[in-house]
Amino acid sequence: MNSETDVLIVGAGPTGLTLGIDLARRGVPALVVERGETLTPGSRGKGLQPRTLEVYEDLGVLDETLAAGGPYPAGMIWADGRQRGEQAMFDPARDGEEGSRFTAPWMVPQWRNQEILRARLEELGGTVAFGREVVRVDQDPDGVTAHFATGEPVRARYAVAADGGRSTIRRALGIAMTGEPVDPNPLLVADVRITGLPRTWWHIFPTTGTDTGTGFLAICPLAGTADFQLVAQFPEGTDIDLSLAGVRKVVAERTHLAPEDVTEVRWSSDFRPRAALADRYRAGRVFLAGDAAHVHSPAGGQGLNTGVQDAYNLGWKLGAVLTGRAPKALLDTYEEERRPVAAYVLGLSTAIHHQRARRGPTTRQLGLNYRESSLTQETRPTPATLHTGDRVPDLTTNGTRLFDHLKGPNWTELTLEDDLFLIRPDGYVGWAGKPGMATELLEEYKARVGF
Repeated sequence: MNSETDVLIVGAGPTGLTLGIDLARRGVPALVVERGETLTPGSRGKGLQPRTLEVYEDLGVLDETLAAGGPYPAGMIWADGRQRGEQAMFDPARDGEEGSRFTAPWMVPQWRNQEILRARLEELGGTVAFGREVVRVDQDPDGVTAHFATGEPVRARYAVAADGGRSTIRRALGIAMTGEPVDPNPLLVADVRITGLPRTWWHIFPTTGTDTGTGFLAICPLAGTADFQLVAQFPEGTDIDLSLAGVRKVVAERTHLAPEDVTEVRWSSDFRPRAALADRYRAGRVFLAGDAAHVHSPAGGQGLNTGVQDAYNLGWKLGAVLTGRAPKALLDTYEEERRPVAAYVLGLSTAIHHQRARRGPTTRQLGLNYRESSLTQETRPTPATLHTGDRVPDLTTNGTRLFDHLKGPNWTELTLEDDLFLIRPDGYVGWAGKPGMATELLEEYKARVGF
């Protein structure tokens, strides 16, 4: 493992791997380190939202992602061992409604998602160093030195903590997380093999009443695998049994299935849903991303996707600064842009958890924007439908997709209906004006962002 690099990325989850890919395709030396000996197992965050699928297309992992997963099934409500009717899991979407080829989430178990991202990182020449637990990070004006539980330290110009909700680096930096529990009742989540349930539906077994002390149970077929993801709620204070016997017991108590219908537990975990946001996303040369910066209720499938897009935002900015094309001040806009997005998404996830909102257009993340960012500059007297700060829609003109022209790690200059747009590497409109006008402002903007 190299003892020096430009960017040290701590954590080989979807956020860290996405950032590694984005930097690798820019030719920026980066090293991803993971404290575990392998990629994290388990289905965990299994839903990829339409905006994340667009990001994956740009990063070159879309085909593998689509092949590895599938669409979400409808819910089937069960009671007393009988099917009581289907339940739509998402508000319907019309094709092209939001200028995207994707209209609904795509299910890929997180362990498989990580395998795909790691393969792409290695294809681009990057690597993941396993068994490297960061225990301390020192900073000085020129860089960061990371110290590990074993092995030599690594020196980097910048470091990114993508090491999860219990982030060691965030705590070491003294950055607090502000938030609260979403639900006092803990959850069991497990990847299991089950007989006796068709893979046609997401099976939902509602709570059987507060007097029994039991909560809901949901069993979802995991696309692209022979597994099901089981989620069960328990009363506050329950010591959840994660073993095969424990999972069999809860299935037998809450469904019409027999204990032996659960043939295998492949992975299991327990947690209490909470929502929290880091007070800062940066301390000197160290940035927070993904769950290290924000933790969500799993309702609505927002956490993993928000982390991937953190990386997609930070990657092009680190690349521009490290290659000398943009001033260091560009990095200040990472927190400015991503923290408000996370605050909004946290509120949305909590509302869905408490059934005050539904999965639909807001959870697809296509409408998230940076209109209030200092990187957003509008010089047109009367902006049209496409505003600065907005995600560029996937338009098709004369049989050609606009996204085909936007692919890659660079800015794009686009003239459309007598308007000139500068499209950021992450697919958002940075600057807009009229061709031939505001030339000085345009050149100043290009210098500021590393166009």
